[in-house]
Amino acid sequence: MEVVILDSGYKSYDFEKELFEKNGFTLKIHPDFKKAPSEKRIFVKNAVGILVRHTKIDEAFLSEMKNLKAVVRYGVGYDNIDIEACSKYGIRVANVQGYANQSVSDHAIALMLSCSRAMWNTKSQLLQAFGTPPAPDIIELHDKILGILGIGRIGSEFCRKASHFFHQVLACDPYKPESHFNQLSAQRVDLAELLEKSDVISLHCNLTNETKHLLSDERFLLMNKRPIIINTSRGEVISEEALLNALNSGKIHSAGLDVYENEPLTDKQSKLVNFPRVICTGHYAWYSDKASLELQRRAALNLFNLLTGKSVEDCLN
Repeated sequence: MEVVILDSGYKSYDFEKELFEKNGFTLKIHPDFKKAPSEKRIFVKNAVGILVRHTKIDEAFLSEMKNLKAVVRYGVGYDNIDIEACSKYGIRVANVQGYANQSVSDHAIALMLSCSRAMWNTKSQLLQAFGTPPAPDIIELHDKILGILGIGRIGSEFCRKASHFFHQVLACDPYKPESHFNQLSAQRVDLAELLEKSDVISLHCNLTNETKHLLSDERFLLMNKRPIIINTSRGEVISEEALLNALNSGKIHSAGLDVYENEPLTDKQSKLVNFPRVICTGHYAWYSDKASLELQRRAALNLFNLLTGKSVEDCLN
């Protein structure tokens, strides 16, 4: 019984090796993070279970898998996995939820504070304008309104931490009951009201057909407070073309981004990445020394439990 790890790159796979090999599985680790999908399909063709990061698991991939029983993604997002196709082939799918609540919410706060304090080019200010504020619109948060899009695990943790900085918190999430908003001391509003009234908007929603380009040109026009935009969720939740338009027109104050429409970045994104009021980090909000170990541990356990017929809380189908 063969278990395969695709998209390798973690420092160690000691936990995975011990878990699977002591229970009668053979563990194979693909040596190349970026290899072509066709080559990866050959490597994984005999697997009963797959641990994956970015490789696309779709109908074409699955049609060549004769023994596959389960797929687990290292991480929360699973937009590279066709859940419907997996269900068609009788393959169970899981992600890893909740492992990075602290690290992602911390990172979102770091981006938020960096934008509010105009820390988008600190070296230039230090060397060329020492003692001079880099922008006239450095803002205080104590009298401002925070808007949160999505209050699941990470969004809720972000709310608990960030709410202390603000006068008021608004939140939009059509899938959470009123009681959840009350527990967070957040006022439930619809999307239009949140965009209209918020001074800072932080995105914490999954990428779905419903949320793709949730922030578009039309939605940026609804923003009356010239807000700071923070995105640590998924890049495609924001139209980057619309975001750049909003920055150029001064419709928003600044943006702090950890995720992007195309990853890794392409030359087409250089104008956004190099915009003076944008702070960019390279999709590592999920990471901390603790969260990284928990991610690998939970992913391996989820796959092992799926393969041995146990229930898995993170199962997606």
